[in-house]
Amino acid sequence: MTNPGTVLVTGGSSGLGAAVADAVVAAGGTPVVLDLKAPDAGHAFIEVDLADARAAEAAVVRASQEIGGLDAVVTAAGIDRCGRLVDVDADEWDRVIAVNLLGTAAVVRAALPELEERRGKVVTVSSTLGVKAVSDATAYCASKFGVVGFTRALAAETAGRVGVTLLIPGGMWTHFFDDRPDQYKPGADAKLNDPAQTADAVLYALTRPAGSEVRELVATSSEEGSYP
Repeated sequence: MTNPGTVLVTGGSSGLGAAVADAVVAAGGTPVVLDLKAPDAGHAFIEVDLADARAAEAAVVRASQEIGGLDAVVTAAGIDRCGRLVDVDADEWDRVIAVNLLGTAAVVRAALPELEERRGKVVTVSSTLGVKAVSDATAYCASKFGVVGFTRALAAETAGRVGVTLLIPGGMWTHFFDDRPDQYKPGADAKLNDPAQTADAVLYALTRPAGSEVRELVATSSEEGSYP
């Protein structure tokens, strides 16, 4: 497999992001993690709150300077706050949009000039709930539907200069669900993916030769209930 080079991974300390960082290492590349806490695996790391778009942009610039340039960006960071719109705290609702959508845009914006120079790659992470809406998930659906639109527009804008892939993953067995109320947690019999399997799909997109791109990629359990 082609070496993916130096890959900036948001949310790379846990869940899908950590699995992507590990997959990059296994393929001979170098991950750089942007997150609130350092990754257990010891990857290069910059602490940043992705809800702060300007701080996210500054962290991308710092990462590039410290590591010697970026070849790709994977925006795996994501949070959720479940509940009816009128019941979810307004600041918490806004934070979901800030991290999932605005943070994604800020990181890509900051990395884009360099990625254009290197003909690099961008993989954004939406969700099956970015194409199918469900109750009690207005913040998450709004943010992930937004990632879909953002990525499709980005692909059109950078065609021929940057490889852009939209990843639509189904549920995975990660700590993503840990802070949810019990009624919103998957049961023990839930059909979810291993994040390492989804990370393999990301790596495939990162290692396509220039001029051959995976525009959109759905990776779910074969019994995923939220897709199609």
